[in-house]
Parts: sequence; structure tokens; C-alpha cells
Amino acid sequence: MRPLRINPVHCLKGELVLPPDKSISHRAIFISSIAIGKTKIRNFSLSKDCLYSLKAFKELKVKITKEGKTLLVEGRGLRGLKPADGPIFVGDSGTTIRLLCGVLAGQNFNTTLKAGLSLSRRPMKRVIFPLRLMGACIESLNKKNDEEYPPLIIKGAKLSGIDYTLPVASAQVKSSILLAGLLAEGITSVKEPIKTRDHTERILYQFGVDIKRDKQKIFLKPPERLSSPGEILIPGDLSSASFFLVAATLIKGSYLKIKDIGLNPTRMGLIRVLKRMGAELELKYKIPDKDFQEPSGDISVSSSSLKAVQVKKEEIPSLIDELPILMVACCFAKGRSIIESVQELRVKETDRINSMVEGLSRMGARIYVERKNQVENIIIEGKTPLKGAKLKTFGDHRTAMALVIAGLLAEGKSLLDDISCVNKSFPNFLEILKEVLH
Repeated sequence: MRPLRINPVHCLKGELVLPPDKSISHRAIFISSIAIGKTKIRNFSLSKDCLYSLKAFKELKVKITKEGKTLLVEGRGLRGLKPADGPIFVGDSGTTIRLLCGVLAGQNFNTTLKAGLSLSRRPMKRVIFPLRLMGACIESLNKKNDEEYPPLIIKGAKLSGIDYTLPVASAQVKSSILLAGLLAEGITSVKEPIKTRDHTERILYQFGVDIKRDKQKIFLKPPERLSSPGEILIPGDLSSASFFLVAATLIKGSYLKIKDIGLNPTRMGLIRVLKRMGAELELKYKIPDKDFQEPSGDISVSSSSLKAVQVKKEEIPSLIDELPILMVACCFAKGRSIIESVQELRVKETDRINSMVEGLSRMGARIYVERKNQVENIIIEGKTPLKGAKLKTFGDHRTAMALVIAGLLAEGKSLLDDISCVNKSFPNFLEILKEVLH
């Protein structure tokens, strides 16, 4: 536990280069490890979650050398992984455990996956169920009320392609099925109710996989092998940028330029919403969105007056990780904001609906939850001044960073109970923030 005192600031000014994209880093290490040949991964994320993915593949006998943020991965091929010497501990990284389920389901050995306290409470049936339809043998050692949780035992099995419709939009579940599809007989197709981040599809394409999208459906033909492109360059993390974008928008007199950031259209939900609210954001692309490469560029942001917004259900997957900081933005927007269908926040590292509503309410925000059957909407009455308060992160990294930004905007001092949880995704968040505070 590391408490943090937060004082209001005058403005934010400067240029920033932010940490590498966490989602792409995970997928780069996964796919490089089961490819043929050496892959250099440049600008790999050193967040706790991504390091658990790196550690997992080392335990599966993949040779990986690390020099700073550059990795050299000597892939072992689709079925060339070797059994770990014992259970693989994945910490609280949901991406690591869910994507490992797909990769390990088609191997010829058994693996036990263990998780940290937070991840051990997160549901796994959504990924286990479709993999079982493909022939996977996955057993949960922790079952409760028709749900399954870690630890998981995965027994390597012969897999068959599947035609599956996701009941809930989830990039992790989609990716796990596609990775299992690499090892299956026949074509695997996944239909998404709402398009989710497509980093897995983009990297697979770079490794020579026959993968196509037709409207809401993705088709994957299993390859004989994955051929390394030699090098992958990972752009900056747009989710990490979101805290700075909102802070600079809301704090008068601010101007920031965020350089070399990922601009994948499936991750741009917050940018689109902030622009609707009146934020002054300018994007300059360096790598265009073509040939299935990851687009990237610079974002410039200036302080702006925001108006309330209605965020629709179909927008949620493109800004699911940015919802906590969007709630902060809505507190300072003129009018009533409605964020629809946010119930997936209940099953993140913590219950982010609870953590954000409690934290912002303690600061004086008028924020509440509207429930209709299984659907939950967040309602925020904007332009109510926030006041410094004692705040809890509930051990959640995105809650912590969102409340830090809220504290910078509040009247008076705030005390956050634990800032150490930001190491999960953004270890040097405070150091970078201090660089631009004035």
C-alpha cells in the first residue's frame, strides 16, 4: 500500500512519449513464441501484466532475451512449446490467462494456470465454453453458481474449427478462440455482436495467417506454420494517454502533445466521444491505417469547455478501459451525461462501477447507476464542483489513475489510499505526470 496526496494544479504543458501499448505487447509475445524464426519486438511494455506473459512463455521453454524495451523471441512453432516445470502463475493478468487457454488447448501436454487474488475472482466460463466446443479439455478448480474461475487445468487435445457467435463483445475471448483456431482442423470463424479491438487479427496477418473479416465475422484458416516478419514495432498505449488527454482538456491553460501513440480505430472510442463533447484534439498520423499495420501518430490537446454526452452501447467496446476517466470528464461537462450498458465494468480487476461511483461521490459528484434488467447505465450530472476527499482505489490501476486526475481538478487536497496498483499497466505514471504539471 502506497498512499498518495494530490493537490490541485494550474495547468499541464509539454510533450510526452508514453509507455508501449499493453494489448499489442501481450499479443506480440504470444504469436512470436509460436512462430518459426526469430522476432524482434521493439518497444515492449514493461507493465506487470505483460511481464507475466513474457514469464509464461519462458516457462514454456521459449528462448526470450530482453534488452531494455526490446525483446528477441526465438519461436518454437505452433506445437513446439514444452511443458512448464510446474504451475504457471499469471498474477492478475486477464489477457495472459485467457489467451493462454487458447494457445495451450491444442498442445500435447498438460498445464496448470494459477492466478492472483483479483483474477481468481474473474469469470472464465466465457472463454472456456467456446474452447470446449472446439474439443479443449479445460477444468476449473474453482466453481461457484454455474461460473468457473482460476486455477485452471488445461489438458492438450485435438481441436476442430468452430463457427461461434460471441454472446458478449470481448477481444480477449475472440483472441483466445482465434489462437486455438491456429491449432485446429478446419476453418474457425468468430462473429462479434460489436467490433472489438483487432490487434490479434493484425499481428496474425503480419505472420502470414489467412485471416479475413466479412462485416461482423472473422474467418481464420489454420496455417501449417507462422512465419515471423522479423520485427514488430509497438506504438504508445492509447489507454495510458487517455488520462493525460482528459486532464489537459479540463485544466484551463493546458496544452499537451502526445507522440508516437497507437491510433487503431477499434481503440478510438474515447477520442470520438471527447470530440463530440467539444474537446480540442488534433491527430496527425505517422503510420497510416493500411496493409493491416497498427496505425500510429501524434495527438495534440488543448483545454476546452465540454458539454454532456450520451455514449451508446455499441461504443462501449472501443473505450471499455477508458470508462473510468470518461466518468471524470463527464463530471465537468455541462448537462447530464449518460453512459449506456457499462455492466462489463463489474468483472474487471475490481468492480469499476462501484469504485468510480464511490470515489467521485465522495468528492461531491452527482453520479449514480440506473439499472434495467441486466443492463446498467451511468448517469452523471455535470458541472458540480469536486472537492478533495479520502479516496480508495480498491487495488484497481485504472480507478487509481482516474481518481488522481479528479484530484488535480478538485478544490482542496485529496488522499488516495494506494497508488502502487498502477504498476499493473503504467509503472511510471506519476513520474510522467510530474513532468507536465505546472
